[in-house]
Amino acid sequence: MTNNIIQKRLTAIRQQFEDWGVDGLLVGSGTNRRWLSGFTGSAGQLLITRDKAILATDFRYWEQAALQSPDFALFKHQRKKEDTKKFFAAANAVKIGVEAQHVTLAESARLKEIDGIEWVPLAETAESLRKIKTPAEIKIIRTAAAITDQAMARVNELARPRMSEKALAWELEKMMRELGADGMAFDVIIASGPNAAFPHHHPGNRLLQAGDVIIVDMGARLDGYHSDMTRTFYLGGEPDEQFWSVYNLVQEAQTAVLDHIKPGLNGKEIDALARDIITKAGHGDHFGHGLGHGVGLNIHEAPHLSTRSEEEIMAAGMTVTIEPGVYLPGWGGVRIEDLVVLTDDGFEYLSHCPKTPIIPI
Repeated sequence: MTNNIIQKRLTAIRQQFEDWGVDGLLVGSGTNRRWLSGFTGSAGQLLITRDKAILATDFRYWEQAALQSPDFALFKHQRKKEDTKKFFAAANAVKIGVEAQHVTLAESARLKEIDGIEWVPLAETAESLRKIKTPAEIKIIRTAAAITDQAMARVNELARPRMSEKALAWELEKMMRELGADGMAFDVIIASGPNAAFPHHHPGNRLLQAGDVIIVDMGARLDGYHSDMTRTFYLGGEPDEQFWSVYNLVQEAQTAVLDHIKPGLNGKEIDALARDIITKAGHGDHFGHGLGHGVGLNIHEAPHLSTRSEEEIMAAGMTVTIEPGVYLPGWGGVRIEDLVVLTDDGFEYLSHCPKTPIIPI
């Protein structure tokens, strides 16, 4: 990551200080820490003031921090109580914002023991700034999505009767790693038969059977960034009328969104494009999650597309999922998910795997 990008991000975060009523910011969450400094270690804190940027970490990461975060002064923390006091004294700040969503009660108690500092809880810090991706970030996400495309395209040949959900999940994970993924964006979801009625079913020992609906939801992680895609399959033969009814409804709902999504709309409006179609068909109660979410350094991040997202205004450079679903207890479910990046006049697909649900056996 270039020094120029880091300096722009530090400037953007400092510009929030007046609105927050602070003269410094403490960052402990791993994702915000990485985005603001480039540091990828698992332990450390950033202390940012109007004229200072300090990264505190322990012996394990001193060399790594110096290499990855040259814009930050390195504070060599040795896990001593006096080190913590010295760290905050170096900032010369008295009102310091703290990430309320990422601080435990134990950490909060330790901070309150430090004299001379007023801690200001902040619901968000860098999260809102991370919504719009740089071209470099989009390039990585696009590559992660391409890995997911290639693996998903192999489900038709991998899935067979008497194969367990766990086994299929493992085959797909191996494939994505072989294709270049650093790891999984999240545990691969394989939900077959009645298990497909659970949106986030964890793959188990159930054996695939002819006539199963199978939801496959997965993504690759690459250089810290994530991708996300879902396809729904039917194993063997010609699907019955109920499958096609639900599948076509979900596909219609997704298409309605993709036909209209663009910068300027809010998350609630976009969610309604799909939800109104599903509700009109009598399945409103069977679509219980939001339409989509941002994807980046976290697999779920802002912006959000849901009934509660009226304040989330879409802008070019946001990467979001479009994933309507219908889930029927005892039968199964259908979810179709694509990852897109918003552009000045619409969007660009990042997911390209065909939607061909029938797996012949």
